[in-house]
Amino acid sequence: MSQYFQKVCVPANTVLSGYPVYEGNDMGCVVSKMEILFRLWSPPASDASVLLYHNDGDAGASPEVVPMHRGESGTWVALIKCATRQRCYTYQVTIDNLLSREVIDPYARAISTNGKWAMIVDPAAANPAGWEQEESPGFSSPTDAIIYEAHVRDLSMHPGSGIGHKGKFAGVAATGAFNRQGFSTGLDHIKELGVTHLHLLPLADFNGRDSSGSVQLAYNWGYNPVHYNIPEGSYCTHPTDGLSRIRELKQLVMTAHRNGLRIVVDVVYNHTADAAASAFHQLVPGYYFRHCSNGTFSNASGCGNETASERPMMRRFMIDSLLYWVNEFHVDGFRFDLMGIHDITTMKAIAHALNAVRPNLLLYGEGWTAAPSPLPHARRAIKQHVAQLEGIAVFCDELRDGIKGSVFETSARGFVAGNSGL
Repeated sequence: MSQYFQKVCVPANTVLSGYPVYEGNDMGCVVSKMEILFRLWSPPASDASVLLYHNDGDAGASPEVVPMHRGESGTWVALIKCATRQRCYTYQVTIDNLLSREVIDPYARAISTNGKWAMIVDPAAANPAGWEQEESPGFSSPTDAIIYEAHVRDLSMHPGSGIGHKGKFAGVAATGAFNRQGFSTGLDHIKELGVTHLHLLPLADFNGRDSSGSVQLAYNWGYNPVHYNIPEGSYCTHPTDGLSRIRELKQLVMTAHRNGLRIVVDVVYNHTADAAASAFHQLVPGYYFRHCSNGTFSNASGCGNETASERPMMRRFMIDSLLYWVNEFHVDGFRFDLMGIHDITTMKAIAHALNAVRPNLLLYGEGWTAAPSPLPHARRAIKQHVAQLEGIAVFCDELRDGIKGSVFETSARGFVAGNSGL
């Protein structure tokens, strides 16, 4: 059987809105003491398998194929013994007599060096000493927030920063560093500024970086997401160890908290780096992305595709993913990239779910799209609809431009550059 390579491949006679919705909390790979449960959601599939690999270096090996059986509400399930822990895995499904690509579990929590396979791990095994007692600094009023936006790599990369582990999570977590002039750098400098929240640009696994460090690729801010629940490997000192990414990010969060700083994570749920090859599209073709009337991917993100947050299982994935970052990594807030691509109902559901766990989280986003979207204007989580968002703020680009000048016109000065007419 051939593989899916089509940009659009919706199974015949399928009404996407009619797919069942799974309500359980055990999606993905759930590790317990005695067994490992795999559960994926693929209602149109006629067959599904887990493909097990022995380790990260098993490039030419044939996988052990574990058949999955139908579960409830469109899911597929497999149960195996815990002896396979620390092994790698992928999923593969058959839809309309076509075999999908091998794909990584959308709910995966660890991956091999450059994301070829998911890894079977228990994230709790990566907890640094004292993690169970770790707490965020107290915070109550969003209007008291002083937010410092930073890029994980850039924060420590300067040759004179005095920081080791440059470009890594460990570099952001470094304290006691000074530049050649004797001034504090990194986390200590940010703390001295009176900052309350350190907003880190996307730190979930993204496309375009070589985690092994053997290949120098283009500079990347991280706005081309691949795996939403996995820390970026190029920011880790030991990318071949799936638990190392988790451990080093947790250490960063714990160090920030001990220094009175809260962590806001920049999240990019509005598109994926490659829609056609993504696990979303391969497992449930046509469901997780919006489309134009001619069947091609719509592109409100300006990056080739846009996700369909209004569909129940995409909404569910976003909520599950955000709760995972809060519960597993103790983050203190989220900044939503191109939030206008998401629908108001989803954003309200996100705020409700997160506030039930941590009522003092800081939530804000870009209240616009980058291009037209099939989602009706009245349903978009944009600036004009901020009063409907209930606990989620929007970034005000007019205020920014008024103070510092236009982002797009270098000659259009703002107030701080002497344009007092504003």
